[in-house]
Amino acid sequence: MKERLLFLGPPGAGKGTQAQRLAQSQDLLHLSTGDLLRAEVQSGTPLGQEAEAVMARGELVSDGLVIAIVRSRLEHHQGGWLLDGFPRNLAQAETLDTLLTELNQAIERVVLMELDDGILIQRLLARGRADDNEGVIRHRLEVYRTQTAPLIEHYKDRGLLIAVDAAGSVEQIGANILDCLAK
Repeated sequence: MKERLLFLGPPGAGKGTQAQRLAQSQDLLHLSTGDLLRAEVQSGTPLGQEAEAVMARGELVSDGLVIAIVRSRLEHHQGGWLLDGFPRNLAQAETLDTLLTELNQAIERVVLMELDDGILIQRLLARGRADDNEGVIRHRLEVYRTQTAPLIEHYKDRGLLIAVDAAGSVEQIGANILDCLAK
């Protein structure tokens, strides 16, 4: 099985759940950018302090800061890893590609989790979050498609992309992912 993986997919497709399950079962380092940022802030590292200041102002953490955090986790890591939540656009992918080339740790496979909008909307509404209403969810899906479509082509053109049907039970989806990665 490939050991340097990237997960892509729309909000509600189950990326986080499946990434966590796969990372645990295959002993991969799970690099969720949201989790990484929170861990850096909590540990009080210089990068964490910088991220905390940015987030306290209500701003998005810069690509450069996210890349610096990813670098800090990968530069001394010898095993496999799974990146979840980054990159989100083509510029970030190109920056990540440069970093991974420097570290001699190229992405081996990109898993695209695909799911019908109707099911995505149902899943997201079922979470019951205050900011999850149908209008907001549809907007988030449109933003995802606008920003991510070039990423999908970027990785497809490099022969790295595999698409997985993200419908079904958590176990079924996990089995689909393992089947695709075994090929």
